[in-house]
Amino acid sequence: MDAAFTAEQDEIRRTVRELLAGRDISGRREVTGRGEGLDPRGGPGDGNAASAPDGYDAALWRRLSQHPGLPGLALPKEYGGGERGPAELAVALEEAGRALLPSPLLATAVLAAPLILALGTGEQRAALLPALAAGELTAALAVPGGSLSTALGLTGDLTGGAWAGGGRAGGVQARPAGGGGGWRLYGEAAQVLDGHSAGLLLVAAHTGGFPRSRTLLFLVGADGPQPPAGLVRTRQASPDATRPLARIQLRDTEAELLGADDTVDVTAALAATGRTAAVALAAEAAGAAAVALERTLGHVGECERSGRAAGSFQAARLRLADLYVRVRSARSAAYYAARDQESGGLALAQALEALRITTAEAMQLHGGSGSAGEDEVRPYFHRAAAGEQLFGPVHLLRHHAARRAGLFGQEEAAGPAGHGPAGRVAV
Repeated sequence: MDAAFTAEQDEIRRTVRELLAGRDISGRREVTGRGEGLDPRGGPGDGNAASAPDGYDAALWRRLSQHPGLPGLALPKEYGGGERGPAELAVALEEAGRALLPSPLLATAVLAAPLILALGTGEQRAALLPALAAGELTAALAVPGGSLSTALGLTGDLTGGAWAGGGRAGGVQARPAGGGGGWRLYGEAAQVLDGHSAGLLLVAAHTGGFPRSRTLLFLVGADGPQPPAGLVRTRQASPDATRPLARIQLRDTEAELLGADDTVDVTAALAATGRTAAVALAAEAAGAAAVALERTLGHVGECERSGRAAGSFQAARLRLADLYVRVRSARSAAYYAARDQESGGLALAQALEALRITTAEAMQLHGGSGSAGEDEVRPYFHRAAAGEQLFGPVHLLRHHAARRAGLFGQEEAAGPAGHGPAGRVAV
């Protein structure tokens, strides 16, 4: 396997990095103009993307959409996309992670667009994908119960639809509208990434009645002067201000089935999307961890040159060396997974763990010498927490990958995630 980056991948990296140039590693413009600042910590001031209604810099999103065309990077050319693969998407997400970029890139390009491509009718793809590829429309995947990682097949079994809520009142329910067709949705989904601002919602909902319920995906258009009747979107608190979450409430809301009929294979499409998302998220986390480490290396070096806290540098060097190995290994695992997506879950676990450990150590190494630089790496620590909340935790990512690989015996595989019926692993 050739692990070297291609000229095209290097060009994507260079272009994205140049577009993000002028921001410090916490995501802020060093010289801000109205509407241009990006501070993931959510402080006041003009141009603060994290506290803006959409939660991101719309002008920057337009530039990223035009060149290198990030929203449509992996979509076919017939829909205005770049027709690139997971490796190119990983390159783009690594740079976004380095900048802690607040944008709808993950929710739109990594989660929603592939599902529309896989399941949508010809008319649905033609109507939606060009607008998504151009950055004119953003989208979000709404999964009931806060079980996004299970719905994507990352931390549990997604067959059967139990992840989307159970019982007569669980999750989101769908029923035919009657008359001219269409559907009506009832219920709610929490922790929906970019759900407060997305122009299009992909909602996982039960249909077919309680005894024979199955989970399908429905389209709810929210991009207009007035929200659809019965749709209520409330922004929720998030560990990471650059990764906004929302609660979506649906009260007899009009929706359109994604696909021609209820025979579409939603499970297979979600699993395929999950594998690609794991690669992209692993690269993003590795990029964030690398910058937190770089900032800490600079801080420790400056302290050593100035003679502050003499005598502690040998221990600091050992800790930094361990972090360096963790970060480089996580990056390598992410790009290996871009070529072998079956290993995406393990790569994501390794990258999220590297980000969590690196940022925690970085905050200690900054704060231990009384430096205000601790605040500069804190947003990366928050990104680690948000990553595990939405797509982890790490131990479940690893456990599920091990079960899929057949490393546990049948007794353990039949038990709940993390524990077999007898509380032991078969050997």
